[in-house]
Amino acid sequence: MKFFLGLLLVLPCIPPVFSQQLDSRDLAASQAAIKTIHPEAIRAHMRFLSDSMLQGRAPGTPGYDIAARYVATEVEGMGLKPAGANGTWYQPVPLRTAQTEPQYSSLAIVSNGRQDQLVEGKDFVMHNDVLRKESSVEAPVVFVGFGVTAPEEKYDDFTGIDVRGKIIAVIDGAPPRFPSTVRAYYSDGVVKAKIAVAHGAVGVLDIFLPEEWKRYPWDWIIPQVHSGGMRWLDPSGVPHDSFPDLRAGALLNQHAVEKLFDRAFADANASKPQAFALPITVRMRTRSTQAEINSSNIVAKLEGSDPALKDQYVVYTAHVDHLGLCPPIKGDKVCHGALDNASGTASLLEVARAFASMPKPSRRSVLFVFVTGEEKGLLGSDYFAHFPTVPLKSIVANVNIDGAPGLYYDMKDVVALGIEHSDIEKDVKAATRQLGYSISPDPMPEEVGFIRSDQYSFVLQGVPAVDVMDGVIASDPKINGLEVEKKWLVANYHTPLDNMDQPLDYQSGAKASGVNFLIGYEIAQQDRAPGWNPGDFFGQKFGARHEGNKGSD
Repeated sequence: MKFFLGLLLVLPCIPPVFSQQLDSRDLAASQAAIKTIHPEAIRAHMRFLSDSMLQGRAPGTPGYDIAARYVATEVEGMGLKPAGANGTWYQPVPLRTAQTEPQYSSLAIVSNGRQDQLVEGKDFVMHNDVLRKESSVEAPVVFVGFGVTAPEEKYDDFTGIDVRGKIIAVIDGAPPRFPSTVRAYYSDGVVKAKIAVAHGAVGVLDIFLPEEWKRYPWDWIIPQVHSGGMRWLDPSGVPHDSFPDLRAGALLNQHAVEKLFDRAFADANASKPQAFALPITVRMRTRSTQAEINSSNIVAKLEGSDPALKDQYVVYTAHVDHLGLCPPIKGDKVCHGALDNASGTASLLEVARAFASMPKPSRRSVLFVFVTGEEKGLLGSDYFAHFPTVPLKSIVANVNIDGAPGLYYDMKDVVALGIEHSDIEKDVKAATRQLGYSISPDPMPEEVGFIRSDQYSFVLQGVPAVDVMDGVIASDPKINGLEVEKKWLVANYHTPLDNMDQPLDYQSGAKASGVNFLIGYEIAQQDRAPGWNPGDFFGQKFGARHEGNKGSD
């Protein structure tokens, strides 16, 4: 997950000026369904899923399998139908894991005949390699800014430079002047790798802008990378989104690069394309331990009631997995993942219960997909989006829940990532108005949240999607919402402190879960399926995939 959560119990009065999309019968039915979402149920689900017994729910572990069984049992008890593989609740996802062996990893900088051997874990950390058990590369280094070629933004970091056969040094992220979600797209490591390969690069050195280290301290990053990487395997056993042309890569510590890149950092913050050869050669070598495992998505279905629309699907997603075991804090080494994402799983279970409670099912069918491997790169949702258990063209929209919104504090607004790209926006606006929330823009575009959770897997296959997250305006004026969320990211995110001892507002979380229910219900009831806005960046890039053709990359 990225961060963020939410709740509900009592519906506010609906102002007479409210522009309602649902007719009076559907409105009454939706209000009754929302009342079945209880804060106590969300808390109980979270307590079980984040329990130490589950050991952090890492994919391919008994803890994750227990969580998956729990979810399947819950949806079965609601009367939903299995929609996984072969009529089961489960869709197995084949995965390859790779864990770098630090003692066999090395990185040396050679300049003017002098070799400077850096220290693994102190100066650098190697990328995990899912393709090769051993790999090495030695080549000159070219700095290419963000490593972005973005014709739509008339921006190209590779202008006037030849990187064929070179190692490129690349700043994390994308130019700040880009629109928020376009910036997120070009910050994606897979997109950057494709660009690097297209220009002929053979290796990558990742670097952060100085301000990034305030958000992601080195001591926090190291165990995240050392925990290993994963990719799902295609039918021929090849890891998806892997790049054999890139023979090695590493992330450099701030102290290893700051003297070399003072000028480059200033240009990057000004969104100026830049590229220049460095007077150095880098030699990298790494060894990885690999294994192949399976971890399953859990898929449940509520069949629609309209004969003309029931073969179309609104797909909800929430990720069940977390990190497993982490560096200990106060003797606790379990990364419990209470907010990230036991809360989203809990919220989606209650959204599913609300749908199941309705006397008449929604017109379109609804799939509830609880996915694995989100923390390792959106793997379960990406696998489902490539190999859906219903035809891709029949999926009209995705509503993702990563961190049930509202759990930090009672809030007056929400942030809805992705609504500016499709007419899902009207459904989100109708849902938030009904429950008394306003909609705020992404308060932290530098976190590139739009690409960091499971809705993005559907966007890449041309399906309009939204991820509703916490707003920043608390009902209590004494609470600075943005400050609370930023503090949580620094102190609790991806650590054992994301546990049930945190002060959480479950009633607020239940109310906000009603927003996600209403968004999906609005979409499921409308005659017309959501579509991309005319000329939209993501619609133009990927919309054709949803129609059964190959979109551009």
